[in-house]
Amino acid sequence: MRILFVHPNYHSGGAEIAGTWSPSWVAYLTGHLRQAGFDDIHFIDAMTDDIADEDLARRIARLAPDAVGVTAITPSIYKAEGVLKIAAEVVPAAVRVLGGVHATFMYKQVLSEAPWVDVIVRGEGEEICTELMGAIRDGRWPADRCAIKGLAFRDGDEIVATPAASTVKDLSKIKPDWSILEWEKYIYIPLGTRVAIPNLARGCPFTCSFCSQWKFWRDYRVRDPKDVVDEIEDLVVNHGVGFFILADEEPTINRKKFVAFCQELIARDLPRRVKWGINTRVTDIYRDRDELKFYRSAGLVHVSLGTEAAAQMKLDTFNKETKVDENRTAIRLLREADILVEAQFIVGLDNETPETLEETYRMAWDWQPDLANWSMYTPWPFTPLFQEIKDQVEVFDFSKYNFVTPIMKPAAMERGELLDGVMNNYRRFYMKKALFHYPWRGTGFRRRYLLGCLYAFLKAGFQRTFYDLGKAGYWGPQTKKTVDFHFDETRTLAEAQLDDWDAAADRAARAAERREAVRSQMKDRAEVRACGGGDRQLEQA
Repeated sequence: MRILFVHPNYHSGGAEIAGTWSPSWVAYLTGHLRQAGFDDIHFIDAMTDDIADEDLARRIARLAPDAVGVTAITPSIYKAEGVLKIAAEVVPAAVRVLGGVHATFMYKQVLSEAPWVDVIVRGEGEEICTELMGAIRDGRWPADRCAIKGLAFRDGDEIVATPAASTVKDLSKIKPDWSILEWEKYIYIPLGTRVAIPNLARGCPFTCSFCSQWKFWRDYRVRDPKDVVDEIEDLVVNHGVGFFILADEEPTINRKKFVAFCQELIARDLPRRVKWGINTRVTDIYRDRDELKFYRSAGLVHVSLGTEAAAQMKLDTFNKETKVDENRTAIRLLREADILVEAQFIVGLDNETPETLEETYRMAWDWQPDLANWSMYTPWPFTPLFQEIKDQVEVFDFSKYNFVTPIMKPAAMERGELLDGVMNNYRRFYMKKALFHYPWRGTGFRRRYLLGCLYAFLKAGFQRTFYDLGKAGYWGPQTKKTVDFHFDETRTLAEAQLDDWDAAADRAARAAERREAVRSQMKDRAEVRACGGGDRQLEQA
């Protein structure tokens, strides 16, 4: 049986300005499939190679696969659907499979707008995909599709979802096949070296209202640090990787496992050959202040902090459970440990104003992170925050849900004014850094790294790919009233998805009412006890 995976050709000018990122999903799926005996697996990276649809159609036809698999986050969903539409035209007998976070939660939307998608893998893919491919190989597809957990598909006019599959409990079985990738393509621009994105843990115990990771992975699990370092050693020795970023939302949550991971890297002398970065929470840096220099000795050179917003009001809205003063301290602690720190700000909510944008700039400059990033608030359509604000959402063109396009229009600003305010923050921050900081401060490695980051920014700026500025037609403040984000206004929400949302919203409202009733009851009981009542009064209450 021949399996073909395709990474869709989607570009937005966001994170990709720092380099060409290796698509880890295909390595993890391929590794699991190979353990199950599948050995005829192929991969086309249409994004990195910028493959046009016509060329992609020829390549798919030439390979003649029995199954074509694609993944998608929300902004790449239309490109992913397009890949499978091409497959339907050139290899109609192949089973067309779609996975990823967007399809997992929006399967009714996807199957309504793209009926040529044969099946959706919902959730963590390794075990579900392997069982699905086994059914295809053995001729049990589509007869046995209802017996496979974690799928969604059309059955005539009906959209069917089988019960959710269990998450992968034995993480020792996760053995990615990194050889499926052509590593010379994946370069991290700041250091001019090959880059990988391995995985230490899955899930997140926190429930930030704007995030979907905790919903997708469901339960938080940490892999054996030795298994992960085995992967990294393979990446370094056999594939020439010189930089990696842990894919985890917060790899430092389990401090014991993270320390063991660092110790294992040091024991194998890997920090001399590979450097790495993470995303994590301010509170973890605060907690691990005495360990930061040890983390640096293990090769950790870049930490991206979800500081999120300058106003504490916004942090509370996002359910971040952090305080503004902690952000400043965490940044200082990282810099003192010689770890480069990047501060992430979310802008563009309903209450955004020119004054709040200016506040984030002043705070960023006052805190003095090495790098700062302003991301447009993007209301993932499957997050709790979206359920709260969906009546304010005007744009349902998911290709623009990319953190660089202002999906939400603040009450006091036009979208073009918001974009101009963000660009003004970038211009001022990095111009001052370029002139007074990067060339003159820090060790040789720090200076080289930061100048490499500056080069990546300038390269994307000159090419007009940064923040999709070329497509939007933004050339400076004089164009803020004429920028065009090219929203596809024909994109709407499918009726089936709306029905699903309404049902979910009703369930959430009932749950909130129950929680409030319990809180009220407990408060009443506490007041009775506080007034000197004994057991009898408590029972009467």
